[in-house]
Amino acid sequence: MKVIVATKNPGKIEGVKIAFENYYDEIEIQGIPVASDISDQPLNDEIYIGAKNRVNNLKKYCSDNNIQADFYVSIESGITNQLGRWMIVNIAVIEDNNNYESYGSSAGFPVPEKYVDEIISTELGKVMDRIFDETELRAGKGGINLLTRDKISRIDLTEQAFIMALTKYINGDTWK
Repeated sequence: MKVIVATKNPGKIEGVKIAFENYYDEIEIQGIPVASDISDQPLNDEIYIGAKNRVNNLKKYCSDNNIQADFYVSIESGITNQLGRWMIVNIAVIEDNNNYESYGSSAGFPVPEKYVDEIISTELGKVMDRIFDETELRAGKGGINLLTRDKISRIDLTEQAFIMALTKYINGDTWK
C-alpha cells in the first residue's frame, strides 16, 4: 500500500507511518511537500482548510507527475479558540483514489493567553523556539515534547490525528 504525505517533515512522516502500520501491512510512505494556500499560522477553520488544500494540491501534483498512491494524506497544526479556550490542535485529512475523505484530530494542548497574539502574528514554532531558546523545534519532536517533558512528541500527535482519521476506513460501512 502506498501512502503519499504532503510534507517532507520527518516527524510527520513517521507519525503517518506508525498510524497506518496499525491497520495495514507493507506500507510505503513518500513525502512530497505542497502548499497549504493559507496563512503561515493556521487559525480556527484554516487548520482543516490547510490540510484539505494540501491533499488537493498533492493529488494534483501526483496526477501531473504520474505518481500513483492508495492514500493521499496531510496534517496541519494550528491555534484555535473554537472550544472557548486557546489551544493547539492538529487536523489530519486522508483521501483515497475514490475521493472518499476522512479527517481526525490530535489531542490539543492549551496556549497561555500571553502568547496567543504572538503565535497568531508569527507562528507557534518561532514562539516555542524563542521561549525555550531552541532552533527548529518543529522539525524534530516538536515543542510539545518539551511541554510534556518527553511524554508526547509531534510524532505522537501526528499518529493520533491519523488514527482518528482512519476510523472511517478501517471500519468499513459501519462508520461511513
